[in-house]
Amino acid sequence: MSAADLSTPLKFAYWVPNVSGGLVVSTIEQRTSWDFDYNKKLARIAEDAGFEYALSQTRYAASYGADKQHEATSFSLALLAATEKLKVIAAVHPGMWHPGVLAKFIITADHISNGRAAVNIVSGWLKDEFVNFGLEWLEHDERYVRTEEFIRVLRGLWTEEGYSQSGKYYDINDFTLSPAPIDVPGRPHPEVFFGGNSTAAQATAGRVADWYFSNGKDLEDFKDNIAGVQASAAQAGRHPRYGLNGFVIARDSEKEARDTLREIVAKAHRPAVEGFRDAVQEAGASTKDGKGMWADSTFEDLIQYNDGFKTQLIGTPEQIAERIVEYKKIGVNLFLTCYLHFQEEVAAFGTDILPIVRELEADAARSAGVDFDPESTLAAPASSTAGVR
Repeated sequence: MSAADLSTPLKFAYWVPNVSGGLVVSTIEQRTSWDFDYNKKLARIAEDAGFEYALSQTRYAASYGADKQHEATSFSLALLAATEKLKVIAAVHPGMWHPGVLAKFIITADHISNGRAAVNIVSGWLKDEFVNFGLEWLEHDERYVRTEEFIRVLRGLWTEEGYSQSGKYYDINDFTLSPAPIDVPGRPHPEVFFGGNSTAAQATAGRVADWYFSNGKDLEDFKDNIAGVQASAAQAGRHPRYGLNGFVIARDSEKEARDTLREIVAKAHRPAVEGFRDAVQEAGASTKDGKGMWADSTFEDLIQYNDGFKTQLIGTPEQIAERIVEYKKIGVNLFLTCYLHFQEEVAAFGTDILPIVRELEADAARSAGVDFDPESTLAAPASSTAGVR
């Protein structure tokens, strides 16, 4: 495990609820809506609360009980237009997009937002979406072969003129996209986020991703989960950054927070959770070593469909802040958070938790003999270079 970056403040993101049903598959009250007006207000609240990123989900068919979905790229573009500082990450599937078309879309979004567009590449776990669209469904490890080519095309078209790439899935011949993305200091191109727990996913992330997103994990499992990414990145001379998913339940007492979690689990929508489990655990079962997203998730874990309870951001603001900084010490650079009641709880995170996090970050840096700069930003991955344009 490489040393944590104690000098740079943690980044915070939230899941955009652009799908119905909230972020837990439960009948508990969730004062969260999937409509644009709600999300526009939420984005502005998050921006004011100190969040730097938002991630729009990509779904085309009903899953985990979400019977309505807004498309991620168009929704992200609308949120970018409605905000001034927030970076919005649109989740996309290789196999549903051509990388050249996506590269052009993101450049346009980048210009509209003055350099705030980003993508999260989802290799694809819901087989029915591909098959029912009449699209080719690749087996698990092959999906990551395509994903790596896809990301290399994105980066090449964003940073080079006359870009060419010959591969198994994409052939690009002497192509230039103009204009280029916005020239943002310290950012060679729009950021590429990527997730996946399998061995193939970790290796791919190390070679081509700017950010590796992990499902919710406890402290030891997080270290184990990113070990493969770090090994792959070291071989490629790269230094990707790491994001971790977590469901936040902040209450006046730990008991109240734990009672809320128990209520979420007690009111779980069992058929929807079981259906989601059956769909996603195909991924782990189909790999050679049995590793994959959700491969070891229990029924209770899957009620928050990215294992957000495992991170244990549950308790008082002080307890949550302390746990967040413990994760920073082992390599987390960004927290991707979700809530029962997004607008209220995102605002509360900014007022009640984030100031404590910053104090604890400063203390941790001081203890390690490191200067902590609350205004500093993360450096770009070492292998990334500015465009040749």
